[in-house]
Amino acid sequence: MAQLKRIAGVNQPPATLDRRQAVPALIERPHDWLVAAGLAGTAQELCAMTDDGPNVFGLGGAMGAGPMMALGLALAQPTRKVLGITGDGELLMNIGALGTIALMAPANLKIVCVDNGHYGETGNQDSHTGLGVQLDRIAAGFGFPVVHTINTEAEIAEGRRILATDGLAFILLRVKEGPALKKPRSLRPHVVRDRFRAALLGT
Repeated sequence: MAQLKRIAGVNQPPATLDRRQAVPALIERPHDWLVAAGLAGTAQELCAMTDDGPNVFGLGGAMGAGPMMALGLALAQPTRKVLGITGDGELLMNIGALGTIALMAPANLKIVCVDNGHYGETGNQDSHTGLGVQLDRIAAGFGFPVVHTINTEAEIAEGRRILATDGLAFILLRVKEGPALKKPRSLRPHVVRDRFRAALLGT
């Protein structure tokens, strides 16, 4: 198999943010959302931030499903705030989801991608974004009305403002390689499903 090569002429600033600080700084009130969290780091982080709360559906072993699950939630629950949070590897697995989300454009949905440029669950290989692919430009090309990239701590405040504003948006949070926030969480699908449904219905 041919070796993947860095895209020539693409110069992104090096990622300097630690995801363990940057994700909570961006998503200050995770309990205010219905959350579909992609597998691996993002699911671990949102479950840790909510004490494995029932409003977070943290996926496991369903790579690429997070963004479309978030879209379905947003369409089915138009009066609720929905957050789809995913990683660069997962989003690359199902990049076409961004096109569908942009076309449907639910005003109550935000997509956050935590991009560390690596496939952290499978040996920490460079992902496409680690070699120059720019997910923020892809989101803009698909038609997201608001796209914001966070490379520095100073840019997090604008990300928080976007999360607090109505309308579909895509936020790319670029972080350096390193571990996610971790706390024990349930990996029993029926338990996660049932408690999330109860939180969604207010029961």
